[in-house]
Amino acid sequence: MRWIVVPSSSLKMLLIVLVLWANWELFTPFIHTGLPNPFAPLLFISHPVTPGPGTLATADAPRYAKGYLDLVFITYYVVFWSFFRQAITLYVCQPVARWFGIRKEAKLARFGEQGYALVYFAIMGAWGIRIMSQLPTWWYRTEYFWIDYPHWEMTPELKRYYLVQAAYWCQQLIVLLLNLEKPRKDYYELVAHHFVTLWLVGWSYLINLTLIGNAVYVSMDVPDTFLAFSKILNYIQWSRAKIAAFFVLIGFWTYFRHWLNIVILHSVWTEFDLMPETSKRWAPEDGVWMVWWMKYQIFVPILLLQFLNLFWYALMLRIGLRALRVEELSEIGDDRSDEEEYEDEKEE
Repeated sequence: MRWIVVPSSSLKMLLIVLVLWANWELFTPFIHTGLPNPFAPLLFISHPVTPGPGTLATADAPRYAKGYLDLVFITYYVVFWSFFRQAITLYVCQPVARWFGIRKEAKLARFGEQGYALVYFAIMGAWGIRIMSQLPTWWYRTEYFWIDYPHWEMTPELKRYYLVQAAYWCQQLIVLLLNLEKPRKDYYELVAHHFVTLWLVGWSYLINLTLIGNAVYVSMDVPDTFLAFSKILNYIQWSRAKIAAFFVLIGFWTYFRHWLNIVILHSVWTEFDLMPETSKRWAPEDGVWMVWWMKYQIFVPILLLQFLNLFWYALMLRIGLRALRVEELSEIGDDRSDEEEYEDEKEE
């Protein structure tokens, strides 16, 4: 598993696939035309929908379905995220941390983790909003989660976004289960969060609920950007900035992770029956799965996320109240930090 923690190892794996793909593209046409590139599914999304009657796909607006080759794509991008994570952490964030005077290895590691989180969630949050702006569900018009279901034909960008997110969360779960990060006080809550997230990602993709999946992603990724930024400000000890950023975080967290999450839950509970009657059956061959109990299979994991978010929200509010009392913020963000880090900060 060296490739998970050593960027040079994961980069070699990525480049081998890229070189094999490029060689096939360059030399195969001289031998036989029309042969599909067997390495393409690792790099690019697969399963395009053939334009024709009964589909949304056209020559100018392609659409994609799900399929088994999506697992190949996810596997490649698990390796990509391993490389990207370690490269950002070791070669960008930790040198920045040293420039700000951070010397302790535990803090350097934490700074690197939060720097990577900031980059990832800022990119994916913005990308998710961009994709939502192209969908009928734009800014949580939740009735369109269900109208015209099943939404099995995805735009190329939506499918790419969904699978890249799935690869990220698979990679994060590997990191967590292998203890590649120092365990934190809320380790079990994080494990639960990762499993629930993968449950939602997998099932929503399988049963053609990518529109609601995009909405859940946005509600989670945007506040995580502010969480990572707040914690970075805490590590570099910008006192006024970190307090201001913390209260901005509280606002974004409240709106995105609670209000919008409740909006989604309300939609699942009250608007589920807006889908066509022909979709309320278990017929995977037709892309429909919505028998009556699927309502609860969708509702429960989103509700579990809400409970986890409330747990972290309570911790953040406790920290905020402490900041108002003592006019300092020694534990910015949620309680996703270890005891050693807190003790180090108190000593300093």
